[in-house]
Amino acid sequence: MQRTISLAEPVTALRHVPIRECGEPLVDFHALYPRLLMDKPRFHYRRETLIRESVAAMLSRADASLPGGYRLAIVEGWRAPLIQRRMYLAVWDTFAKRHPEWSVVRLRRTVNRFTAPIHSRVPPPHTTGGAVDVSLVDDAGKPYEMCSPYAARDPRAFISDVQGLSEEAARNRAILRESMAGTGLTNYPSEYWHWSYGDQGWAYRGGHPAAIFGAIEPEGWSPDPADMADGPLIFVSDVPSD
Repeated sequence: MQRTISLAEPVTALRHVPIRECGEPLVDFHALYPRLLMDKPRFHYRRETLIRESVAAMLSRADASLPGGYRLAIVEGWRAPLIQRRMYLAVWDTFAKRHPEWSVVRLRRTVNRFTAPIHSRVPPPHTTGGAVDVSLVDDAGKPYEMCSPYAARDPRAFISDVQGLSEEAARNRAILRESMAGTGLTNYPSEYWHWSYGDQGWAYRGGHPAAIFGAIEPEGWSPDPADMADGPLIFVSDVPSD
């Protein structure tokens, strides 16, 4: 019987994927592979430049395979649970304000599709160090068009195989997909920019018997005191002149 794969990869499905932690360390991908650029932040908080060692090597290979004039830019790899919780609140608030008529059930289902909740059996992908958000930029760091004619924050544009993209955006997504897929990383289909290896999402979409990365915290790591708040994160684009 063929297994049905949900594009949303719900917690109800991922919680059945066991985690057999392999112990691979986190590394500073920006220091190890200086050619990997850092993309602009999406929210206000201190980002880390950490990811699992094998994933860092995969990103370097992906960047090296890009056509001339293209560079791989990293939005973020490893993310602390406290930041993940605040990011979830920010996305929740965004959809709640946009759709006040939605029930809590519908709201939760939609929010969970675009940001992972904190769950004891399903660690959010970024907290495992196996997930990464990426984009394409030119040699000067200018981002390539990936969403037109949709607005960048239009949820319809998030879907990897969304229909109706401009020729330019479709071409750039294809370039990103080809470079990333050849490394072993796999794409979360609800977000064209989100790729992972070793986490439960990777195991689920690839039919692997178990994930090899669970939640991890860098040795000696401590959060930025400015990030230790209870409220939602603030989108960079919501702050004037920033």
